[in-house]
Amino acid sequence: MSTPQETHKANRDAIEARIPHREPFLLLDRIVEESRDELTCEWLVPENADWFRGHYPGEPILPGVLLSEHTFQAGACLISARLQGFQEDRGIPVLAKIENARFKRVIRPGECVRTTVNVRHELGPAWYMNGHAYCDGTIALRIQFVLFTAGAIKRKGV
Repeated sequence: MSTPQETHKANRDAIEARIPHREPFLLLDRIVEESRDELTCEWLVPENADWFRGHYPGEPILPGVLLSEHTFQAGACLISARLQGFQEDRGIPVLAKIENARFKRVIRPGECVRTTVNVRHELGPAWYMNGHAYCDGTIALRIQFVLFTAGAIKRKGV
């Protein structure tokens, strides 16, 4: 029987095999369900995340841009699965467009976000997607976005 920490690490390892994001900017904890065109994941918003010190002092809330990024990372995980895993030489999913973002609920430190993303359609290297993030069964974010499978990112000196 595995411990919660071992289970968390196994989930994180599976996610890290799909996308290049790492701590402190990996905003996914586990994949809950998955099919060819849809993925559901969860993220326990860390209570001690540094961004809460300034957003907003005394009344901390998760910045909408980070809730959106969480959704984009879920979409990248789905695309990566369709491409048989993250491989820099075949390209990585990057954000190309944000459409129709609607923030419906505040997320606070320590809350769990459950997000579902699905592919609306593909057009070459562009993946048109929908995202819905929930907290305690209530919609927090409804968003449409486009991820583009970009070529390998090369850094000088690496």
